[in-house]
Formats: sequence, C-alpha cells, structure tokens
Amino acid sequence: MHPQKESYILFLMRSDLNSEADYLERYRASDFPRPAVAVDIVVFTIVDAELRVLLVRRREHPFKGSWALPGGFVRVREGKRDQGENLDDAAARELEEETGLSPRQVYLAQLATFGKAGRDPRMRVITVAYYALVRPDLVPLVSAGGDATNAEWFPLDVLSRNKLAFDHGEIIDAARRTIAERLHSSDVAFHLVPRTFTVPELRSTYEILAGVPFDPGNFRRRFQRMVEDRIIEQAPGKRITASKPAAVYRFRSKGGER
Repeated sequence: MHPQKESYILFLMRSDLNSEADYLERYRASDFPRPAVAVDIVVFTIVDAELRVLLVRRREHPFKGSWALPGGFVRVREGKRDQGENLDDAAARELEEETGLSPRQVYLAQLATFGKAGRDPRMRVITVAYYALVRPDLVPLVSAGGDATNAEWFPLDVLSRNKLAFDHGEIIDAARRTIAERLHSSDVAFHLVPRTFTVPELRSTYEILAGVPFDPGNFRRRFQRMVEDRIIEQAPGKRITASKPAAVYRFRSKGGER
C-alpha cells in the first residue's frame, strides 16, 4: 500500500473521529478503485409467431457498428447526499432514450448482474441487466435514439451471439431462460399478447415462450380456470378466423381491465 494512502486510512481510524458525520466529512471515495455500473435491457416481443429481441447498432467505440442491447451507464454524482439515480430509474431512462418506449407501456423487471472482468475493454464495468416485454401492437412505436444509429427486432433462432457487443449474447440467453422458467408462475405471457386475444393466440404465445407445443385440450382447460379465477375475461367483439368468428378475451389487472 502507498505510504500516503496508509496514513490516510490510519487517520480515518483515529478514535477522535467519534461521530459518523466526522468520518464521512473526511472520507474520500476517489482514493479507492471503483467499477462503473451500467444497465442493459433485453427487450422481447413476438412478431410473426417468433420471439424477437430488440438490438441497437452502436454509434461509438468500443464495438462501433456492432449490434448491442439498449443500455448505458447509471448516472452518478460525487455528492454524499445526492449520489445520482436509482437502478430502476436508470433502466427506465435508457429504455426510453434508446427505443422511444415509455416504461409505462411495457413490463420491465430486473434480471441479473453480470460483472466478470474484461467484459468491457474500457474499464471494469458491472451491468445490472433488465428484461422488458412489449406487446406486438407497440412494435411500430420503437425508434432508435441515444448512442444508437438504428434499432431492429431479431428472431432469437437466427441471432448470431458471437457478433454482439460485450457479453450481450450471454445476457440474452439468461433472459430467455428466465422467461421460460417464470411462464407458469407469473404473468409474463400477459405482456406479449395484444390487448384482446383468442384462446389459440394465447396458446401460441405460451408455446413460443416455452419452446414446446401445448396440447389444445389441456390448454383450454387451463384457460377456463383462468377465466373462473377472474384472471381473464371475455372482451367485446369477435376475431375473424379462417373457420368462424372466435371469441376474444383480455387479461384483468388488479384494478380491473388491463
């Protein structure tokens, strides 16, 4: 340890600094190495019966011109009282800046933390990853912004993980697994169907997220239980199909209509 830093640490440990206010007044965070913190967002939707992820093309180095997840650094201030934005606020801001989507329009949840050394060539960067679920009818509203030149929805099946910036392929894989695991214990599927849907349309969404087919009869019985539990209700109107008009439904929120 550098002698000057060692004497500084000993100074902070002196017994005459008998209050936390005294300690904080003398504490200098800049004397200790610190990683940067970022947020990255895996944005999913379903288009043409495919699960797709939103990627943006980076405008700046590193990985200039490569496809990447929307995201950026958490804004931090040096003041002790005002230390900057919270993680959720940073994720919501980056989502809106880089995609044009408001957090009020989509489902946004924290996924996991990724922090292996060397994941960013500039410096030590720890990212807190989030995933967002976007209804198909909101897809046309997406537009690139911030430090991205354009945004595009990529089918997961054809996505080339090794051409993505940073470790974003690893983050996408983790988000995909999480959604599949939470499919039967949460409302993740609710956020990837239109406002109104038929029974086959909802079954197709479950199949796409799970990656396996569902027996139509078993799924209809499950659907009926969701109606009886007042999770789903019938909506006005009909959907024109190849055979006959089909009833449409909608999810109910805790406060009523979704």
